[in-house]
Amino acid sequence: MTLSSNRAATLLAAVGGYVDTLGFVALFGLFTAHVTGNFVLIGAELSRPHPGHGVLLKLLAFPAFVAAVALARVVSRICERRQRSCLGWLMGGQAVLLTGFMVAGCLAQPLTGAEAPLVLLAGCLGAAGMGLQNAAGKLALSKLTPHTVMTGNVTQLVLDATDLALGAAEPGVRQRLFKLLWPVLAFGGGAIAGALAYMHLGFIAVLPAVLAVALVGWAGVQD
Repeated sequence: MTLSSNRAATLLAAVGGYVDTLGFVALFGLFTAHVTGNFVLIGAELSRPHPGHGVLLKLLAFPAFVAAVALARVVSRICERRQRSCLGWLMGGQAVLLTGFMVAGCLAQPLTGAEAPLVLLAGCLGAAGMGLQNAAGKLALSKLTPHTVMTGNVTQLVLDATDLALGAAEPGVRQRLFKLLWPVLAFGGGAIAGALAYMHLGFIAVLPAVLAVALVGWAGVQD
C-alpha cells in the first residue's frame, strides 16, 4: 500500500472506535462495529419488567452486519478470480454505507425513538459499513493489526509488556508491542472523538470517518 501498513491499521482503528462510539451515543446504545455486544444489551433490556427502547434496532443491526460480511466474501472471490485486490471495493463500499448512515441520521433528526424508520435505517447502514471493515480485516488486510475490536490487542499488549518488564521477552516482542500500541491508542482516541464530535456536530460528524476509509481504499487501489 502507498499508505504504510502501520498507518493504515492505526487509521482504521481510529475509525472503528469513532464510528462505534458515535453510533452508541446517537442510536440508543447501538454497537455498529462490535455487534455481538448488542446481544448483551438486548438481554439486559429483556430482563427488565418493562423493556426499554432499542431492542428492534439492535436485532436488525446483526443481519445487516452479517449481510455485509457475506457480500465482502463474494466481492473478494470475484477479485481473486481476476487477480486483483478487493481492498478498494471493500473500502469504497464502506465509505458509501457510512455516507448513508450519516444521511439517514441527519434526516432522522430529532431522534425521538429507536423504532423510527430512519433510525432503523441509519443503524443498519452503520452496522453494514462496519461489517465491511471487519471483513476487510480478514480478507484484504490480514497482515495488519486487528482494528475493530481491541480486546485481543490489549491482551497481547499486556502480555508483551509484562514479558519485557520481566526480561523474558522473545526476539521481536518489542516490535510487536509498538505495532499493537498505536492501533489501541487510536481506537481509544477515536472513541472519545466520536462522542465529542456527535455532541457538537450531530451526524455530520460521520464525515471524517468516511474520508479516512476512502483514503485507505484509494491507497489500496494505488498499490
